[in-house]
Amino acid sequence: MKTRSALALVLAVSAIAAVPAYAHHSFAAEFDGNKPTRLVGKITRVEWTNPHSYFYVDVTDAKGVTSNWGCEGAGPGALSRRGWKKGDLKIGDTIVVDGYRAKDGSHLVDARRVTLPDGRSVYGGSPGDGGPGDDGTDKGALPGAGKKS
Repeated sequence: MKTRSALALVLAVSAIAAVPAYAHHSFAAEFDGNKPTRLVGKITRVEWTNPHSYFYVDVTDAKGVTSNWGCEGAGPGALSRRGWKKGDLKIGDTIVVDGYRAKDGSHLVDARRVTLPDGRSVYGGSPGDGGPGDDGTDKGALPGAGKKS
């Protein structure tokens, strides 16, 4: 009986501990699928890191005000399997990012489609995150373009 109770406790604790980990990898936990955004800007910084890559772009709005936006993508392994190379994002290059805004309204987007300077469009989402364009594979699908921010 004690073994069964101990096993039940271990299973319950494991299930509870898994919830934050799942939420962290869930698109819906951080980004709003109802707020598509298109950014056109110059790359200012690139972080080719796990579990997510980040790159930052300076975007100038219609009033001439420039703001820096963070763009979150999948980790380097998934991006490499889609044809990205670390050197594809160079500081000073102009790129187009179609993604979805952070729920908290910050200048952060989930980069679902990135159009590189050479014209290639690549899927940037994390596989299995449940976000737009996630087909459950490493390849992903390229969602439609968002509206300009």
